Amino acid sequence: MFENSLKFARSLDRQDSLASFRKKFLLPTAGNGPALYLAGNSLGLQPKTTKRYLQAELDDWATLGVEGHVHAQRPWLYYHKFSKKALAALVGAQANEVVAMNQLTVNLHLLLVSFYRPTAQRFKIITEAGAFSSDQYAFESQLRYHGIDPTTALVELAPRVGEYTLRTADILHAIHENASQLALVILGGVQYYTGQFFDIPRITAAAHQAGAYAGFDLAHAVGNVPLALHRDSVDFAVWCSYKYLNAGPGAIAGAFVHNRHANAPLPRFAGWWGHHEGERFQMKKGFKPQPGVDGWQLSNVPIFQSAALLASLEIFQEAGIKKLRQKSLRLTGFLEFLLSQADPDGKYYTVITPDDPRQRGCQLSILMKRQGKKTFNSITHAGVIADWREPNVIRVAPVPLYNTFEEVFRFVTLLSDSLY
Repeated sequence: MFENSLKFARSLDRQDSLASFRKKFLLPTAGNGPALYLAGNSLGLQPKTTKRYLQAELDDWATLGVEGHVHAQRPWLYYHKFSKKALAALVGAQANEVVAMNQLTVNLHLLLVSFYRPTAQRFKIITEAGAFSSDQYAFESQLRYHGIDPTTALVELAPRVGEYTLRTADILHAIHENASQLALVILGGVQYYTGQFFDIPRITAAAHQAGAYAGFDLAHAVGNVPLALHRDSVDFAVWCSYKYLNAGPGAIAGAFVHNRHANAPLPRFAGWWGHHEGERFQMKKGFKPQPGVDGWQLSNVPIFQSAALLASLEIFQEAGIKKLRQKSLRLTGFLEFLLSQADPDGKYYTVITPDDPRQRGCQLSILMKRQGKKTFNSITHAGVIADWREPNVIRVAPVPLYNTFEEVFRFVTLLSDSLY
């Protein structure tokens, strides 16, 4: 299937129907040329059109002032609507089920207010051990807010001894075992450390069968793997937009709420942008939520952040998530093949991301068995931008929008050279 040669890597690039999309991004430099950027799972690259999108809003602000809310090229009053179609396509949702708003952990807290409603009987939350720290803090603080001890109510699932990722069967078993006390199952769509892509439909179905809600943090999944949140009946999801969605550092985040909850009398923390659109400027008391996820909005839309998101989403609409996934499978498969060739006996490292392509996105996590930080510093000095995670993991993400097969080959060559 693959060959370990530069010639073969270049032949794959020539066959790549998405190769032209690399030219749509600005590449960081290292020395006299572009860096070998494999950190799109941490911060995506800047689309060349981002500046134009931002400049358009700056120009409208300069010439229209407050009138830009209704007379801008993209009127600011309705800006959150302009990204709905593209976001819905990426996460497998209907347009009124998704919205760009706030930051990821803000959205997580807002939706936990609505979907984590503990009772004396049902109060437990199931998540993965080693979830991203911000999620851990959110879960723990929500439990304490309700007067519940996290040590008894937060069920954190760890891999079996000698394994690095969770088995779906073990997740389903834990849901069944805790069913009578379970209020919420919430996992990362793709686990940030290991790169494992969880089985969202089966986990969701098991949570519902147990009488609990199912939610997901899609920070490392959106724009990376195929999602079908509406079809899979996920109750809610949140994500950031600065990783695979390339909307820039600190970019506006997103949220999904399934349509069956669109008009449900769920408790929520309210703000005026979530109030019924036709009455918003009447400034009356009495919150009337907009139907769907829009009713969870708090404040008016941050226009410049949203403009940067639109620039990137335009590229996703042109490329299509299905074609991106096809390239990602091939690109990441090539990386996995080369890594196995570079250390066939597993003397220096092991890949802890699942070897089943259906259980991962484009990230591979390389657990270093020896001289890990030295190796990372060496490849960094050679022009590689990757990600080091304590205590001993190098995370590498060949992103199909802008990374090439030749870059993957060059990375493994540099890694290998640093080991021997």
